[in-house]
Amino acid sequence: MRVRARTQGGVLACPDCGVLSCRVHSRYRRHLGDMAVGGRPVVIDLLVRRFFCDAAECARRTFVEQVEGLTTRYGRRTVVLLEVVQAIALALAGRAGARLAGVLHIVVSRVTLLNVLMALPDPCLHSPRVLGVDDFATRRGRKYGTVLVDVETHAVLDLLPGREKEPLVNWLTGHCGIELICRDRAGAYAEAARTGAPGAQQVADRWHLWDNLTTAVERTVIAHRPCLQAPEPSDADTRRRMATAPPSILNPDTGMEKWLVTRTRERHKAVHRLLAPGWTISAIGRELGLARHTAERYAHCENLDGLIDRSLRTTRLDDYKPYLIRRWNEGCADAAQLFREICAQGYPGRTPQAVRRYLRPLRTGLGTIRSPAPALKPQQVTNWITWNPQHLRADEEHQLSEVLARCPELTAARTHVHAFARMVCDLRGDNLTAWTAAVRTDDLPAFHTFADGLQRDYDAVTAGLTLPWSSGPVEGHVNRIKTLKRQMYGRAGLPLLRKRVLLA
Repeated sequence: MRVRARTQGGVLACPDCGVLSCRVHSRYRRHLGDMAVGGRPVVIDLLVRRFFCDAAECARRTFVEQVEGLTTRYGRRTVVLLEVVQAIALALAGRAGARLAGVLHIVVSRVTLLNVLMALPDPCLHSPRVLGVDDFATRRGRKYGTVLVDVETHAVLDLLPGREKEPLVNWLTGHCGIELICRDRAGAYAEAARTGAPGAQQVADRWHLWDNLTTAVERTVIAHRPCLQAPEPSDADTRRRMATAPPSILNPDTGMEKWLVTRTRERHKAVHRLLAPGWTISAIGRELGLARHTAERYAHCENLDGLIDRSLRTTRLDDYKPYLIRRWNEGCADAAQLFREICAQGYPGRTPQAVRRYLRPLRTGLGTIRSPAPALKPQQVTNWITWNPQHLRADEEHQLSEVLARCPELTAARTHVHAFARMVCDLRGDNLTAWTAAVRTDDLPAFHTFADGLQRDYDAVTAGLTLPWSSGPVEGHVNRIKTLKRQMYGRAGLPLLRKRVLLA
């Protein structure tokens, strides 16, 4: 649909000097796209006039009249259509925005949408009183950025490249009046806050403190894996074996260590034997025939039990082995019959060969075999220790009580976790010194490491456990940034991502 129009009479003021002019220089026709009507695109053919500026002191000789609310300088769209295109570009960016614009009968390409979005001016934001700082990944594991948020108004202030010290120091130097800085436990942000805003008080985020504590709990649970397995009444050899090794690393058929576990122990010992005289990681890898990242993993291993747990391989038959042992004890020795029974329960195997291999050692006349009690997973016990006790089910509370009864170290860990939780919930940062001293009296290396980290960042941790401010609004914006990044298939650079975040 094409609409022909023209401007009429009157005098206009020069946009530079403001002197009125009525002398027409020339006329020409502009073609403006407008919102669709009845499913048809609309084009306005507007005849406009060019005027002379007769002011001698003005540098402009001619100027073109603009229709308020309809035209803009050098614009090929009406004001209304331009606002719609800007909204589409801000919400969906390139290809997705072009598809939506086509449904609305707006002829625009993905490149034009991106150009319109990048041409929008940045919002003018004042310096905040309480600043929130956190990092986000533009390419996970390789490339990161920093998001700055006004914690009081929850508005995003800026996105900075990288998560190093220098960009944040430069930003803080140009913004005065910051009194509080909420951050995570990153040392780069702490140093940047001390350098760029030395008068601001730093506040360590409580969620990150709790996450660090959870990591310490998980390492403690992994270090005491044998306590997670309930002891079973058996013969003397079995009891001695259960006392010296977790059941997860034993072969239920032979009673010996699985070969993967043995290989892991031997590799770990060999790597550390060469590491002691000063061998490099690359040289160790060449000597032992290991990939460099594999040799590095063994060299930096803090907990051999955790490394062994990751090396174990599971089979599709593992979930059905207790049932097979029970049926064997009931007198059913037909592998084909047992295969059909576990297939009815959801076993995905196609042949009974795995069942036959598993039953072969049982045919040596061992008689009745006791099905081993399943061992609890470290992550499961970690969750039970760090969760609110009121949120545990009765069976979970019972299993946790049995584990704690077998392991005094985990009992002490749970006591420290509950004490720290009360500090976090009640904002009792004045109890931090007493809590740290209580932790050091127990033999919990992971908790000692956590306490040392709190001591190095004592002022910020105390403020985080005392003041009501936190990085909650910042974490919310980080999730929104992830959504926008994935919406653009991870291909958006920081300038485009910054525009969409700041102008949303």
